[in-house]
Amino acid sequence: MVKRIHVLEDDSDIRYIIEYLLKDEGYELTLSSSLSELKSKIRDGIPDLFIIDVMLPDGNGIEICDDLKNDIFTKHIPVIVMSANPRSKQMSAQACADDYISKPFDLDDVLTRINRILDKKNTKV
Repeated sequence: MVKRIHVLEDDSDIRYIIEYLLKDEGYELTLSSSLSELKSKIRDGIPDLFIIDVMLPDGNGIEICDDLKNDIFTKHIPVIVMSANPRSKQMSAQACADDYISKPFDLDDVLTRINRILDKKNTKV
């Protein structure tokens, strides 16, 4: 079964790189560049994984992660938080993020982390 990933990233270049990488691996993607866009698109279907940037034009990825982890409909979905700010790693852990990716990132590392989280989720189901 194809895994669905929702990427919330406002930088179009980073969004494109992630999209190219994950589509090449066979994942189905939903892309958002803002919190309002995420809220609109999540109505179309709940993903198997969220990848969320911290610095967004209309929100903070740490707070979004916390909201997702406290929502009855999304609390079971893994969240990876991405940021160039080293302080975000600790804050993402406090928001119950399942993983943290520091920018700039290594593509192989990103893919390894995503696969590990989604494989872990499969063993729980």
